[in-house]
Amino acid sequence: MSAQCEVTAKMAAGAPMSIFERFLTLWVFLCIIAGIALGQFLPGVFQAVGRMEVAQVNLPVGLLIWVMIIPMLVKVDFGALHEVREHVRGIGVTLFVNWLVKPFSMAFLGWLFIRHLFAPMLPAEQLDSYIAGLILLAAAPCTAMVFVWSRLTNGDPLFTLSQVALNDTIMVFAFAPLVGLLLGISAITVPWATLLTSVGLYIVIPVALAQLWRKRLLSKGQAAFDAAMERIGPWSIGALLLTLVLLFAFQGEAILKQPLVIALLAVPILIQVFFNSALAYWLNRKVGEKHNVACPSALIGASNFFELAVAAAISLFGFESGAALATVVGVLIEVPVMLLVVRVVNASKPWYERRPA
Repeated sequence: MSAQCEVTAKMAAGAPMSIFERFLTLWVFLCIIAGIALGQFLPGVFQAVGRMEVAQVNLPVGLLIWVMIIPMLVKVDFGALHEVREHVRGIGVTLFVNWLVKPFSMAFLGWLFIRHLFAPMLPAEQLDSYIAGLILLAAAPCTAMVFVWSRLTNGDPLFTLSQVALNDTIMVFAFAPLVGLLLGISAITVPWATLLTSVGLYIVIPVALAQLWRKRLLSKGQAAFDAAMERIGPWSIGALLLTLVLLFAFQGEAILKQPLVIALLAVPILIQVFFNSALAYWLNRKVGEKHNVACPSALIGASNFFELAVAAAISLFGFESGAALATVVGVLIEVPVMLLVVRVVNASKPWYERRPA
């Protein structure tokens, strides 16, 4: 293992959960209220913000999303990719769940709940958009928060690091084709040019900038890197919350008319989180993987890179779309649900380590 990978792994293993992260659901809920209120009292201001576009990219949102994503990607050490061979079984399980189960199961759940079971209770013109948002949410595996979940389960930091690096590498190439395929299967027209632009703007360029920044910080020593991470850590959550205020300012009218929408959209998201985390956890046990690998595998398999999903939804379908709202519901429930999964995998360790006779 390289010295750089070892240092990064130790940092990932020991990183505390900040107050922003611990109470993210509360901050999101407050942003919903603030956004809806500001949208009602200052509609002209937000309409002006909405018009600040170049090539279908909203400039204020684009800037906020870069501030949101890049600090997270600085933490990712792509040098850890060579560690993949040390955890082949766990990596294989996580990749299977992340790329072959989760996106397709979410597309099915969206079709079942949004297009059929809940359709009478939702605005008919937004059904396709809601499903698109759910697909975008499921097609992007989690990046930064996984380090927190892994620490809370005493997960193997090198496994977590190598899995995140591998997922980010795959996402550069697979996100657009996967989203395009699933939207096509769901009979939703996808603007390919905008989708590819989103991948370039919100995956390729941020990854490149983040790795250049990471290299420069590490050249000054580990202390400088750690100090920078501590300083820029709150930027991501702060930018996310400002983005949500903007989004809910645009979504406010629709939510006030149909407040049940958020609860209905949460149902397929909750089901896919519990299903995929349980599947990854069980499969790791079946293949004989250690508990400290199975836990982060289950959490990576279930959680989402919701920042990317929000960005792509806004770029593809706009602020006022059902897709943008669906991705934000994912943000709203991410922390409490993942903390519940953490408790379950920790409590079930004796069962996990008890091998069948």
